[in-house]
Amino acid sequence: CTGGVVNMERPEVTFSLAYIVFVICFIFTPNEFCSAGVTVQNLFSGWLGSEDLGFVQYHIRRTAATILTHSILPLGYYFGMCFAAPDKNLFYVHLASEGWQLYFSVAIALPVLSCVLVYYWSRNKWGNHPISRMLAAHALPQSGWRAVASSINTEFRRIDKFATGAPGPRVIVTDTWVIKVTTYEVQVAQQQDIHLTVTNSKQHELSPDSNTPVQILTISVASVNPHVKPFDIRLNSTEYGDLKEKLHAPIRNAANVVIHQTLSDMFLETFKAHVEMNQTYSLPSEQELEPCIGCMQVTANMNLVRLCQEDEDEGECQQCFCRPMWCLTCLGKWFASRQDQQHPETWLSSRVPCPTCRAKFCILDVCVVR
Repeated sequence: CTGGVVNMERPEVTFSLAYIVFVICFIFTPNEFCSAGVTVQNLFSGWLGSEDLGFVQYHIRRTAATILTHSILPLGYYFGMCFAAPDKNLFYVHLASEGWQLYFSVAIALPVLSCVLVYYWSRNKWGNHPISRMLAAHALPQSGWRAVASSINTEFRRIDKFATGAPGPRVIVTDTWVIKVTTYEVQVAQQQDIHLTVTNSKQHELSPDSNTPVQILTISVASVNPHVKPFDIRLNSTEYGDLKEKLHAPIRNAANVVIHQTLSDMFLETFKAHVEMNQTYSLPSEQELEPCIGCMQVTANMNLVRLCQEDEDEGECQQCFCRPMWCLTCLGKWFASRQDQQHPETWLSSRVPCPTCRAKFCILDVCVVR
């Protein structure tokens, strides 16, 4: 244990851990780094120009700058270790160990190769860039990729476009184009050529940005144009309706995914998951369950029992003496309807009155009848 503590206190270990965290944050750019301006877009803003004025040209330069910047990160680690670990003789490469000499060679080769690659892309006025070649697949026989770029630039400037995903991978839908922007590439498909399919859904109980439940949909975009590679877009289910309004083609739901387009829908799934973890309620043998009085479609299967660990006198929760009269879905909808819609982060911890007797209860008091 003592050796481990000593190792953690060594400057090279501290620097290595700090540099790894920096590299991860610099590449994947969390909100804190974006706010501080530690991004490729901000560092090279003068050269990149305006995304609004020239969307395609902006991202051609941005991807080139990203490749160059990321390629020098391993070299930055080597130079940092020169100061963090002077005993390794890293300032004099020929005196360093074989492992560090190999690392230095790779760290030098990466930016050199990146410079060669970006130089090749820039030839023919960036006509060799992957984005340019991809746009050429959409060009008419008598035109080139610049005509397609001009169309995308014009439509991107319109205020009625659909856009989501900033600052991470972005999805932009204009009148003619579906665009996905990632760190190293931009993928484009023409609306009239595509088939869209919901392929997956992931439910997260808490969003890191809003502390509310969130459902993330994965939608496959496949083009009938054989030169256009299929790609996936991901978005919040609450934005699904806005996306459909902007698209000309329907979205197929091949996986039969239940799409929660409102906050209440997403909360209902979280409510059910929490209730399933609660203590169950054993129904007395002489008592029979009746249809839920909320929907009259299923048998009532919920009972309210004061289980939360609160002071009997000071706690807000009260004992409910009603027989089971509600199903899980209807009780969850009632719970959501009594919440402050402006502060969804408080929903799980709030208390609401019983829909029948008005005794207050929290989510820990909701028991499934067995």
